[in-house]
Amino acid sequence: MSHLIRVLLSRPQSQLHARRSLTTSVTFHKNEGLENENHPLTRSLNILKNDMKKVRDFFLPNNWTNKVTETTETSTLNNNKKRFEGEKGSSSEDVFQTHCDVLVIGGGGVGSSVAFWLKEKAREGLNVVVVERDPTYVRASTVLSVGGLRQQFSLPENIQMSLFGAEFIRGIKDYLGDVELNFTPHGYLTLASEQGAETLKRNSRLQNELGARNELLTAAQLKNKFPWISTEGIVLGKHSKDLKEFINRFIVGCHGLEQEGWFDPWALLMGYRRKAKELGAHFVHGEVVNFEFQEHSEVIIHGNTEGDYQALDKAVIQMPDGERRSVKFAICVLAAGAHSGEVAKLARIGAGRGGLLQIALPVEPRKRYVYVIHSQGENAPGLCTPLTIDPDGTYFRRDGLGGNYLCGRSPNSDQEPATDNLDVDHSYFETDVWPTLARRCKAFESAKVVSSWAGYYEYNVYDENGIIGPHPYYNNLLIATGFSGHGIQHTPAVGRAICELIIDGRFRTIDLTRLCFDRIIVDRPMLETNIV
Repeated sequence: MSHLIRVLLSRPQSQLHARRSLTTSVTFHKNEGLENENHPLTRSLNILKNDMKKVRDFFLPNNWTNKVTETTETSTLNNNKKRFEGEKGSSSEDVFQTHCDVLVIGGGGVGSSVAFWLKEKAREGLNVVVVERDPTYVRASTVLSVGGLRQQFSLPENIQMSLFGAEFIRGIKDYLGDVELNFTPHGYLTLASEQGAETLKRNSRLQNELGARNELLTAAQLKNKFPWISTEGIVLGKHSKDLKEFINRFIVGCHGLEQEGWFDPWALLMGYRRKAKELGAHFVHGEVVNFEFQEHSEVIIHGNTEGDYQALDKAVIQMPDGERRSVKFAICVLAAGAHSGEVAKLARIGAGRGGLLQIALPVEPRKRYVYVIHSQGENAPGLCTPLTIDPDGTYFRRDGLGGNYLCGRSPNSDQEPATDNLDVDHSYFETDVWPTLARRCKAFESAKVVSSWAGYYEYNVYDENGIIGPHPYYNNLLIATGFSGHGIQHTPAVGRAICELIIDGRFRTIDLTRLCFDRIIVDRPMLETNIV
């Protein structure tokens, strides 16, 4: 048994909270009874048995059988070889992991990144299981996004995560091997009205201080750089470079010069999964439908009014054939995207009568439309056109070389569509998206929709920002969700951050403490002004 496993399973789980600045709970252990099967020593011995079995199976020939236990072991093995993927990625079948060190709920971009980073850092030292209910990802937020990468945010944490995302993409082959992301480095162009000009200037200054490169452009400079654009109704445009000459009220927009653009999110997701599986992570096709709890009367949580502390102990997974199986874990990572709020309710988060469990995880699905339009109009946006964001939130970017463009816009709160399906409302394009496109670029006046799709934002209704870090009640639950549309570019940083919390007990590279769940309890929203 590796030193890492012994440390992980023997240390008090409350250490995950030791360095949080917004402390809302303190955990004390009155005693450490050895008679319970969940005691760290007992768990370590069980894992050691599994490891020894792997060693035996590795060295013994394939035709070796133990006559005494042949029938029992064969039956058990066949029963357990169900719908798991992993073990160096060598087989579509894998022994069902009834116990694991880390259970990741959600195998999208965030969850698969967590699995990759954990296995990259700990290798055989951690047994990692990822549960994903839709391995085809036909409804997953990750692959239905437009794959944007930008540093044009207002919060330092988001800027820093995007900068690392750019670094990760540049070195993708060093991290994930042979992955072709088709990164298009044409930047973002954020336009501002008179009301938003000062905010855009302030954000640009912060972004450049942190290492991004964007430049602020006046209307004349914007028109010279992008002849297709109409500057009607905008006062400021931003394209990442030197700010000093643009500190005046005639600025029109901000344009990213480096480390911004878009990429193939499907390729990134598959890269995470493949590499994590090569390193030994286990992926299971199933859905978490419940949790089992373990009472720990020796643990006292300040702020708990629910009686004796009930620890998360097992996740109940429903297989595609309806069978339910359970996986016991030491640590659980909730990264279920748009469905994270539903999974949190299974853990009684938001269902408590008082104290820490009465506060729900404020993440729910919000449907967003992406339209593919075609335009061969005169003076249409050219090959180097950045992903352009209008002051009203309408965006577009080129899609290939054939005159197609992706576009969309998040609806107002009173326009939110139903989320029980992924049907596309084409009237929304006609009434809300097309008028802005046609006003901003004359070539779009005759644009036609040639394709479309809908996807879900994992929308944080509290402050539209990611929730990253430990839950204040459950000392073995980490959360990574709620990114509200900008999560795919942050998956490298978020996966690394969760890995740091598990292995090191703290954030080491980017301090994301302000994005923890605690901010909801103490009502300190982290508002991001640059939401698309």
